[in-house]
Amino acid sequence: MRRVLVLRPEPGASATVERARAMGLESVTLPLFEVEPVEWRAPDPAGFDGLLLTSANALRHGGAQLDALRELPVYAVGERTADAARDAGFDIVAVGDSDVERLLSSIPAKLRLLHLAGEDRREPAASQAVAGLAVYRSKPIQNPNVDGIAGSVALVHSPRAGRRFAELAEDRASIAIVAISPAAAEAVGAGWETVEAAGRPTDEAVLALAASLCNKPAPQ
Repeated sequence: MRRVLVLRPEPGASATVERARAMGLESVTLPLFEVEPVEWRAPDPAGFDGLLLTSANALRHGGAQLDALRELPVYAVGERTADAARDAGFDIVAVGDSDVERLLSSIPAKLRLLHLAGEDRREPAASQAVAGLAVYRSKPIQNPNVDGIAGSVALVHSPRAGRRFAELAEDRASIAIVAISPAAAEAVGAGWETVEAAGRPTDEAVLALAASLCNKPAPQ
C-alpha cells in the first residue's frame, strides 16, 4: 500500500494523520508552511452585515480583536470552520459545503461582509461587498525534507500548498495528487501520475479519494 503524504500545516496535519491512520492508511507529515498571527485591528462592526470565514485559522489566530466583531453573524465555508466559530462564541447563519463562491451565491447579494483571512487571500467572485482583512499568514518552511516522497499520494489542502509542492517535488510522475478543491488541483500544474480533486472540500472527502489511490501501485 502506498503511503499518504500530508502537506498541510499544524494543527491540521496531525488531525489528518489521525484520520488517515484510523482508515488503515500509512501516513507521514511534510508541512510546507507554518501559520502565525499578524497584527490587525477590528473595524467598526456597524459597517458590515456579517463575517465571511473560509478557514478555522482566522479563529485560531485572530486573538482579542475578534471580541469586537462577535455581534456579527458568520457565513462559513466548511463545517470545521463553522465549529471553530461556534466555539469562539459566534452565531452561524450559513455554512457552505463547497467553495467560497458557491456559499456566496446562496446568500443575499446585498450583504456587506468582512472576510477574515490569510495574507494570501484570493479575491472571491461575489455579488456581495466583500472586504478582506488579513489576520494570519502562512510562512513557508525553509528546506523541508522531501527525501523519500516518490510513489506517495500527496494531499494538497490549498492552492498555495500545491504551488509550493510543485516547486519542491522532482519525481512528479510517480506521485499522485489528491486536492481539496479544483483550485488546489490546478495549482500543482502538470506532470504528476494523476491529479484529482475531492468532491467536497473536507478532510474526509480528501482521505476517501486518497484511500482509493493508495491501493494502486506507483509507476516504476
